[in-house]
Amino acid sequence: MLSIRSPTSQLLLRSCSYYSTTASAAAVEAERTIRQGPRNDWTRQQIKSIHDSPVLDLLFHGAQVHRYAHNFREVQQCTLLSIKTGGCSEDCSYCPQSSRYHTGLKAQKLMTKEAVMQAAKQAKEAGSTRFCMGAAWRDTVGRKTNFNQILEYVKDIRDMGMEVCCTLGMLEKQQALELKKAGLTAYNHNLDTSREYYPNIITTRTYDERLETLQHVREAGINVCSGGIIGLGEAAEDRVGLLHTLATLPSHPESVPINALVAVKGTPLQDQKPVEIWEMIRMIATARIVMPKSMVRLSAGRVRFSMPEQALCFLAGANSIFTGEKLLTTPNNDFDADQLMFKILGLIPKAPSFSEEEAEGSEAENCEEALSSSG
Repeated sequence: MLSIRSPTSQLLLRSCSYYSTTASAAAVEAERTIRQGPRNDWTRQQIKSIHDSPVLDLLFHGAQVHRYAHNFREVQQCTLLSIKTGGCSEDCSYCPQSSRYHTGLKAQKLMTKEAVMQAAKQAKEAGSTRFCMGAAWRDTVGRKTNFNQILEYVKDIRDMGMEVCCTLGMLEKQQALELKKAGLTAYNHNLDTSREYYPNIITTRTYDERLETLQHVREAGINVCSGGIIGLGEAAEDRVGLLHTLATLPSHPESVPINALVAVKGTPLQDQKPVEIWEMIRMIATARIVMPKSMVRLSAGRVRFSMPEQALCFLAGANSIFTGEKLLTTPNNDFDADQLMFKILGLIPKAPSFSEEEAEGSEAENCEEALSSSG
């Protein structure tokens, strides 16, 4: 045992004292997250201090929390399909699907069940365990026929053994309950940016309306998928504000997509400067520390990052990607390149996960089928 007066113990004491006075907020808060688990009482200043920590320190401590909360080699592969493209009445400044902008995108009707199921089948064969369907609508009010069709799509894709996610605009409470009954795993409704910067990006839907949809989704028992986009011209303070809103919800979103703007010609944000990898790392690692149990999804804009850059994102805490040639209407990474990346980095595809209630329901259905088939 070391004597308190020995040279070695004195050195250790000095080292601990030095660490305690020089440790970054990322180090301090990551340690607390590992010790105490998720919390919902973050202050904006605490999250800002984490986000502003030296980037290598932030990367390291994001990785620590990631290893504490998840199998760090597992990455979920998801596929996102635009089942109703273009013609949207909203004015989201980043979106080529808005009818207000001239991007060359032609509005299309809702895809047929046959086409959607074929895409889901191909996605599953390619390794995706979550299938996401997006429709370019402001909301689902007055779309009963289309909504009922989507409920069918959800049921059938869920029966394939895949997680199912939808993003259809604003939802009413009853519609959320119907989606839950159909077997929807998650509903995506991004906040996009901070409350303060939001009016610079969208004027046709309020921040509170977005939060209300998240509340309907949560109350229906559907997993919440909500994140944002960086590179919209916002300040670092707005990125912190977005994370603060998400991290102080009554329950953290099960899924937090971090998107880098893909600037599309014809939209108001067509000339925005591309997001740098360090900005993505800061967002991913901060999200990982303040929402340790959430899936942090490296989403739109990944196509611009090299394999080593993506590796840093996984190290920082990202554990999900979108595969396939498109993300709604913007380009995405090549399938073969993703397969090579998984092999080189030693990543493991994450299996689909369902709630205990769903799993029990599936077991009950299987038992009923077995009994009926046995006569």
